[in-house]
Amino acid sequence: MRILVTGAAGQVGMALARALPDLGDLVLAGRDALDLSHPEAIAGRLSAFNPDLIVNAAAYTAVDRAETERDLAYAVNAAAVEAMGRWAAAEKVPLIHFSTDYVFDGRASEPYRETDPVNPLSVYGKSKAEGERLLLATGAPCLIVRTSWVYAATGKNFVKTIARLAGERSGLAVVSDQMGTPTSAAQIASFVRALAGEGLPGLPALFEASSRLVHFTASGWTTWHGFACAIVAGMKRRGVPVKASEVRAIPTSDYPTPAERPQFSRLSTARLQSVFNFHPEPWERALDGVLDTMFGGKPSS
Repeated sequence: MRILVTGAAGQVGMALARALPDLGDLVLAGRDALDLSHPEAIAGRLSAFNPDLIVNAAAYTAVDRAETERDLAYAVNAAAVEAMGRWAAAEKVPLIHFSTDYVFDGRASEPYRETDPVNPLSVYGKSKAEGERLLLATGAPCLIVRTSWVYAATGKNFVKTIARLAGERSGLAVVSDQMGTPTSAAQIASFVRALAGEGLPGLPALFEASSRLVHFTASGWTTWHGFACAIVAGMKRRGVPVKASEVRAIPTSDYPTPAERPQFSRLSTARLQSVFNFHPEPWERALDGVLDTMFGGKPSS
């Protein structure tokens, strides 16, 4: 089995690179090999790679910058995804594609299900929602995996930022009225590995059983403030020097950003459990694993 992973230099791409090698011939494509900002070239590049399975971990994820780079966000997150879907449909190649909790407006009071209507607030969210729509319309044997608050021990993400600031500043202020589920790139990769392990013949039927869309997050939920507190506490347990003596909770209104974020973006994983029989570990445990990687060793008791 020849597995093509796009976005190989990103945090999910790097996690996939660690999780999939023994399942077949793994092809890791970064932007130099497959540039999603040029959708017109994608079909030719995919034919050259000749994959049996595509895992699209590439995306435009600069949420705030997307407000002024709309065309680029749509090229990468929508037009390129459609081009991949058209090729996958014609060649009958299974395609796994990642999307986001930002396709929702955050006005719900219960975790979002796959059947709930999307209503994105930002250009980033709108471009991802359009990518979902276009991909499904191609008829490709695909699975769209919506996830949230993704982080890893490498790359640019909330955990890395908080860890850096906690060592530099005497106090931190973090938004406490946005709720969601931190999900590690390693958790996402473990799910993809489980899917790939099913074997190519069974994937299209499995994808169809989930209506080609599933929510994947760690179990549990928190706020950005709660997430930050857990990061700082985990650093302290590992003996990492921390300058910040306080992590102060603030409302979103005190931290304005160019792009509006959903205040409630918890995703239901009922379909993940019922169709795929996959039960992700709690976000706190996954965070511990990432902090061990970042700082070494296990926390002291």
